[in-house]
Amino acid sequence: MRPLLRTTFASLENPNYRRYIGGQSISLIGTWMQTVAQSWLVLQLSGSGTAVGLVVALQTLPVLLLGPYGGVIADRVDKRRLMIGLQSMMGVLALVLGILTVTDVVTLWQVYLLAFLLGLNNTFENPARQSFILEMVGPDHLRNAVSLNSVMVNVARAVGPAVAGAIIAAGSTGICFILNGVSFAAVVVSLKRLDTSTLSPAPPSSRERGQLAAGFAYVRRTPELWVPLAMMAVVGCLAYEFQVVLPVVAKQTFSGNAETYGFMTGAMGVGAVLGGLWVAARGRTGLASMTNSSFAFTVVLLGAAIAPDLALELVALVLVGAVSVGFLSKGNSTLQLSSKPSMRGRVMALWAVAFLGSTPIGGPIAGAVSDGLGGRAGLVLAAGSCLVAGVLGLLVQRRLAGQDAAPAEALATT
Repeated sequence: MRPLLRTTFASLENPNYRRYIGGQSISLIGTWMQTVAQSWLVLQLSGSGTAVGLVVALQTLPVLLLGPYGGVIADRVDKRRLMIGLQSMMGVLALVLGILTVTDVVTLWQVYLLAFLLGLNNTFENPARQSFILEMVGPDHLRNAVSLNSVMVNVARAVGPAVAGAIIAAGSTGICFILNGVSFAAVVVSLKRLDTSTLSPAPPSSRERGQLAAGFAYVRRTPELWVPLAMMAVVGCLAYEFQVVLPVVAKQTFSGNAETYGFMTGAMGVGAVLGGLWVAARGRTGLASMTNSSFAFTVVLLGAAIAPDLALELVALVLVGAVSVGFLSKGNSTLQLSSKPSMRGRVMALWAVAFLGSTPIGGPIAGAVSDGLGGRAGLVLAAGSCLVAGVLGLLVQRRLAGQDAAPAEALATT
């Protein structure tokens, strides 16, 4: 057991990573509280699942439009300083939304605007944060650190929505936003307390023309990069729209309330913690592993779609959470380990575009399907996207295997 625990939590031996993950864990609880509260607030103001999809789309639209440029900036500057500034601004935005809600003057257009500004911050913060992990822990512990980071995210997913559900049920939706705003102080302090002498930052890219195009060209000629990105784009577009689909499932399918939605999101978080710990200890990276996760994702989403009652739905969502975090962790690690240091920010920006930037397209679609055909249909749509991604990964694997086999056969005949 002791060697297994040492392997599972290997990256926590790094003092900088311990400080970083401690600050992030507090902030992410607040982030998940805001995620639940924002979706429920929009549903209250509009009564429409499509409106929930629209606010999610507005929050991720900047990533779609400017995400690759955010990667260029991440490759040029000190990532830690960039994160400190942007995390501080995100805290301010949360506090503004909280004050508007608590004072009962909040309107739908204000929620839309603040969601868009939050997405604009994420556009530049996300690639810096993703590639900064490697600078803290090094390549040997990267997969472990990414997996433990996913565990942390999903512990927060288990705690945050449950707390938010209770607060919203008490009639204090705005308090969720205020607590989230305060929580950003923890991550800012943790970043300032890092021992910068032990970091291994990538050499900053010089300011040159064509850096954005160079990033696209680099990805296009590297199958180890473009295939996982394409799979993530397909899955991210329609499968990771849980904040759009699950409120409709909670309210319409199971006649629940905000607390029901919180427990459903929390069930996914519990599963994701278990899945993340497994990946941290035993997980693999690479295209084959991502393909297997895509097919597993298809199966568990279909299980959630056909669950006849709330108890079985929660069990199914635990499995959904476990498989979903495995897919994300494997894809993230595969890309970082396959990227050149000078290109890593741009590659991870494209990962953010594939994961978050596809939501402006998929969010309204998932919302419209859930509104028109029910929440179960939204889950079936998610399962279909995972199936498409799995088939894509399988076909590319076979093609690459055939290309490798051809030279070997030629040598054998000579």
